[in-house]
Amino acid sequence: MSIKFLLCSIILVPWSASAGTAPQAAAKAEFLSFDQAQPALLATTAKLPAELKDSGPLTREKWANFVHKKDADIRARLDRGQADTVVNLLRFGVTFTNEYRIDDDYLVKYGQSSLVNAFAENRTNDLVRAMASGTTNEGIAHMRAFLESKGYSFKTAEGRKAIKSYLLANLARERDEMVRYISRTREDTRFQLFQDRGISLDTNLWPDFLIEQHLASMVEKGLLRPGSVRRVAIVGPGLDFANKQMGNDFYPRQSTQPFAVVDSLIRLGLCDAAALELYTLDISPEVNFHLARVVSNAAAGRAYIVQLPWNTTARMAPDYRRAFIEYWQRLGSSVGTVVPPITVPPAAAADTETRAVKIRPEIVRRLTPLDTNIILQHLALSPPMRFDLIIGTNVFIYFSEFEQSLARLNMALMLKPGGVVLSNEKLQGSPGDGLSDSLQTVQVMARDPDRIDYMFTYVHQK
Repeated sequence: MSIKFLLCSIILVPWSASAGTAPQAAAKAEFLSFDQAQPALLATTAKLPAELKDSGPLTREKWANFVHKKDADIRARLDRGQADTVVNLLRFGVTFTNEYRIDDDYLVKYGQSSLVNAFAENRTNDLVRAMASGTTNEGIAHMRAFLESKGYSFKTAEGRKAIKSYLLANLARERDEMVRYISRTREDTRFQLFQDRGISLDTNLWPDFLIEQHLASMVEKGLLRPGSVRRVAIVGPGLDFANKQMGNDFYPRQSTQPFAVVDSLIRLGLCDAAALELYTLDISPEVNFHLARVVSNAAAGRAYIVQLPWNTTARMAPDYRRAFIEYWQRLGSSVGTVVPPITVPPAAAADTETRAVKIRPEIVRRLTPLDTNIILQHLALSPPMRFDLIIGTNVFIYFSEFEQSLARLNMALMLKPGGVVLSNEKLQGSPGDGLSDSLQTVQVMARDPDRIDYMFTYVHQK
């Protein structure tokens, strides 16, 4: 993927009357202005990036130069995220090999254990062979295209050897990163843990489950009223393929969170499906293109089928497992119909439960994907067209405290008074950013004894 492609300008998916859904407001992404950024700039002086602190006073011109350069830098991190995805495919994929998966316990031993080294050697040979074969597997073909975009060739033995070296070098890099993360004080860095790594598109069902649990809790406490949600934004909806946990590669790439959220909103009585407006805000051309194609297909009457696998061997507290299974069994019932899932390959069948849902076209047509960098940009919306709800999960962990404070400003500019942000990361903010922590609610779920999942609520007070 070229940097030129990554730095594409704003992508707007226009509404067409033929789509059979209500027109959605025209929206344009704008960079946060110098004046709009003042709450963060004044509150986080000690943590400002060097380019804002050095070389004299902070001016409008310096701020404008910073945001455009930072936007390019953030988008370029997608390339490093792709490198992480191809490593996750190498570690966990089940369509191209029968070799043991390289889970986290094995990964930290890579380079020191002859057994793990053998797993890695065999998996790499099998993956390179599958990529070179011209496979029809969408994910593997995409990873091949990514490697070719970096100048690698599958046509010669020498080229394939170089690809193998690249894959193993990145496996070692991921090992070193994991060791470094484990050594950190978890609670000190938890919500900015990935600020120095590539931005990945991978996703899974755990955040969607937590979102529904949290929305239900807010309804119970009177923080959200029935029918009160009409306009929703999903920040970083994800593109599910070869994630960091089990990296299942036996189904086409898909984006599940937008439709899981709508499913929860309808089930909880928080929205009218016929009036809902749903936006996704993402910097990835791949995510935006995928969702635009899905919406286009829906306009032609074609449904969107999503696969819903989960790893049954994942460590979960009993209450968490029971509640998750109940959620998973009903997931999609408000937005689609159950269809036969793709068969799980034998290598993953013993530890994978799966089902599939066909999302109705009229639900898919509620979606508008927009290219927006939430750290530096917001949609220029008139007050009546601002959002009731903005959701971002596993997104802000890739950014520093200062960058998170800018994201809060951008989200506040897009929310109606009383509008809500939900995030499973605790976002650093500043006085005057418009989002109240005082009305924050926290949903805590113990996935396993070593992991607590949070969901935080931020309310727009202006």
